[in-house]
Amino acid sequence: EPKKKTAFGSVGRRIPYRILHVINQEGESLGNMHRAEALKLMDQHDLKLVLLRENEEPPVYRLMTGQQIHEEQLRRAEKKKASPKTGVVQKELSFSSAIAKNDLETKAKQIAQWIEKKHHVKITIRQAK
Repeated sequence: EPKKKTAFGSVGRRIPYRILHVINQEGESLGNMHRAEALKLMDQHDLKLVLLRENEEPPVYRLMTGQQIHEEQLRRAEKKKASPKTGVVQKELSFSSAIAKNDLETKAKQIAQWIEKKHHVKITIRQAK
């Protein structure tokens, strides 16, 4: 299985591109520059290079502090959490008609939690012997 790339994170010195478009930590464009120049700039200001947009030509990198990287990761995590999930999750629960009262209450609580999370719930009741 190929390793999945992280959506956002510190790149460090492993930059596969020769020419990059660099943005400083205030968000101002520094223009296109060679990888060596960008690494030199990163070392001078004690910052990290982070890949923002890989699909552009040349790819866009931003110089960021560790704190900025952390805040951006949190912001993206919140955004991902808030976005609606694709597909419908179906939960299935089956139990006997001779179920004990406390077991039935526990399962009812579980079903209520699933419904709150907008899951589809399928309940099957088997006849007791």
